[in-house]
Amino acid sequence: MVDRIVSLLPSATEVLWFLGHGERVVGVTFECDTPSEAAGLPTVTDTIVPAGLTPSEIDELIRRAMEEGSELYTLDRQLLQSLDPDLIVSQDLCRVCALPSGDVDAAVAALGCRAEVFSYDPMTLDQVFTEMANLDRLIGGGTDEPAAIGRLRARLAEVEARVADRDRPKVLLLEWPDPPFTPGHWIPDQIERAGGTALLAHPGGRSSETTWEAVAESGAEVLLVAPCGFDEAAARTQLDEVMARPEVAALPAVAGGRCHALDADGLIVRPGPRLVDGVEALADLLHPGA
Repeated sequence: MVDRIVSLLPSATEVLWFLGHGERVVGVTFECDTPSEAAGLPTVTDTIVPAGLTPSEIDELIRRAMEEGSELYTLDRQLLQSLDPDLIVSQDLCRVCALPSGDVDAAVAALGCRAEVFSYDPMTLDQVFTEMANLDRLIGGGTDEPAAIGRLRARLAEVEARVADRDRPKVLLLEWPDPPFTPGHWIPDQIERAGGTALLAHPGGRSSETTWEAVAESGAEVLLVAPCGFDEAAARTQLDEVMARPEVAALPAVAGGRCHALDADGLIVRPGPRLVDGVEALADLLHPGA
């Protein structure tokens, strides 16, 4: 049985509370803001990225750090040791998103900690559910899939049934606006389950940089701006900047008034239970009234 958990991933923190293990969490990251109870816990990581940068400034800083081999995140090893966790939840999904689990393994070994490190790395929507169940099983929740995950699957099935007979609009989602990145991982799954056709997407792969010329030629009927790490208010600002670009002016999405900003952290980029909220929100945008 696992009694003390440190989560190094905001999505994992949400998952732990969703599965009923929140009382076991003793440490989190500086980004773990959901649920509210997590915000009061000790934070064991920090980032070299200062607040207030524009997307292009963030991109430049991250590219430079990766070229130089600099770490984007730092781990407070003394605090981690003092928290004495049984389990540390990390990831190898994205170096830009959180501390890689390999770095955590090295820190645990150097500190002589007894913690097991679980790498939470889903790449598709179905894998999100599977990884959630695997984490629950590791903590000691039993061998069956938790009923809470079953309820997420049921909600997803309801959305798919609701949009099954609808025409599928061509959807271009920008996961980053400057330079433009199109989505990978589970995000194309979300768009497809919500009744759309994902353009310039990489299902089960990595989000990838594209060009504004490719955006212009995509023929997108719906344009979504969901910048990773930003809320809806910031996304609206970035949508305005995208809309000001001449390359998007001829898109059917612009002519049809179907350009939207999304709360990426709340609905799209964190692989946890709120991804189903994201599918429901996408379905409402793509098929209003369905």
